[in-house]
Amino acid sequence: MSDIPEPVLTEAEEASRLDEIVALRRAKVAALRARGIEPYAVRWERSHSLADVRARWAELDDGSETGEHVTVAGRLVAKRRQGKLSFGVLREDGVDLQLFVQVNAIGEDGMAFFDDLDLGDWVGVVGEVISTRRGELSVRPSEVVLLSKGLRPLPDKWHGLRDVELRYRQRELDLVVNEDARRVFRIRSRAMQSIRDQLIGRGFLEVETPILHPIAGGAVARPFVTHHNTLDLELFLRVAPELYLKRLIAGGFPKVFEINRSFRNEGISPRHNPEFTMLETYEAYADHLDVMAMTEQLIQRACVASVGSLDLVYQGREVTLAGPWRRATVLELTREATGRPDLSYTTDIDELRSLCKAHDTEPTASWGAGKLIVELYEKLVEPTLWEPTFVMEHPVETSPLARRHRDVEHVTERFELIIVGREHANAFSELIDPDDQRRRFEQQAAAKAAGDDEAMVVDEAYLRAMELGLPPTGGLGLGIDRLVMLLADVANIREVILFPTLRPE
Repeated sequence: MSDIPEPVLTEAEEASRLDEIVALRRAKVAALRARGIEPYAVRWERSHSLADVRARWAELDDGSETGEHVTVAGRLVAKRRQGKLSFGVLREDGVDLQLFVQVNAIGEDGMAFFDDLDLGDWVGVVGEVISTRRGELSVRPSEVVLLSKGLRPLPDKWHGLRDVELRYRQRELDLVVNEDARRVFRIRSRAMQSIRDQLIGRGFLEVETPILHPIAGGAVARPFVTHHNTLDLELFLRVAPELYLKRLIAGGFPKVFEINRSFRNEGISPRHNPEFTMLETYEAYADHLDVMAMTEQLIQRACVASVGSLDLVYQGREVTLAGPWRRATVLELTREATGRPDLSYTTDIDELRSLCKAHDTEPTASWGAGKLIVELYEKLVEPTLWEPTFVMEHPVETSPLARRHRDVEHVTERFELIIVGREHANAFSELIDPDDQRRRFEQQAAAKAAGDDEAMVVDEAYLRAMELGLPPTGGLGLGIDRLVMLLADVANIREVILFPTLRPE
């Protein structure tokens, strides 16, 4: 193989080259049909998957012939001719298997047909399982059938997909050539299955709630707005399913959960995608401490189920999910970071504003003490919390749906779970007093009227459900995408969402 690098083609040259390849392959399709061969099969019945073949004949001796025939299929990802032999590689669900093509097994016409196949074609094969003299488990075809002609070529074997954004735009191509992408989404699937199984095992009922909401509620966030023509009604893509799920608790279901898609009309960053997946759970008669214990177990077991260990490496730095996890309050952590042991929610408001400015945070006139302290915490503390930490006792001002703390003034029974410097979960003892909830909604509505696009409005339907009677309840919101980022050791949320939101091409 030459060490001379391939010339770098311009975009126009690459497009021209692609057009030539597609034209050539279309010509092959036409030629096949002229011979009475349909290049797009209806079905193909396999006797084994490629993984089955590898598992069953894993210990086959070098140079062995089994005399057993299999019917398999996959995408042709490699092919070469060596004298009177041809070799190919089929790939199916990330598993590769060699084809050892001999003219005396497949015939002259079969050999010519195989040699005319292109990389990327889907192929069905009938043949004997053998091991080559070099010990390569293979199938020696007696029949090769084209199942689907690939018109577009696979990326170059050596250079792969050089354009990272192309991997997100054409995820199907990414999955064909990038085993690490397949690894990430296997981890995602196993983690979600573990969480679902655990919750069902705990007696939770899985439910589905609306995506189109008449009121944007359940979280402090800017919504996407749409319009229903028949009803002439403005609707919002849900920012969170929280209020609907708590209405189910009021209706008598003791434990409910939803793994949901939510939408927030906010920025795109390595940590944020406008469309994302979240787990929300609500349990009657529980408080935030019960939820905290459950959260730790849910994540630990999902970690073991998906990657096999509680000890991870994230972006080159070790982190363990083994418990017990640290617990600390917003105020304690902010006092440590600012060197102000006297800091409190009754500290003079101008003093707090000056402290924010000293740490490069510009407060607005509407921020109270709680919001100012949270801003300091988020600036100085949250990015530094590497090991799992439950950060507790968020102020009432920034927690409109959480219950006031039973023992501590100015704060709520709420926690956020921080791992590797980012929030992974948010939970609290739910506010169940409808009058208190109305006052909080009205405060949020006033903030919205003053220009806060992310503030909530008064949700009369939810208040009506609360007035029916909402039992003591513990609720959890867990970000699935961020959890998978942690488990799979990837830094960009686009790597864990199959089809992320992207700018137009």
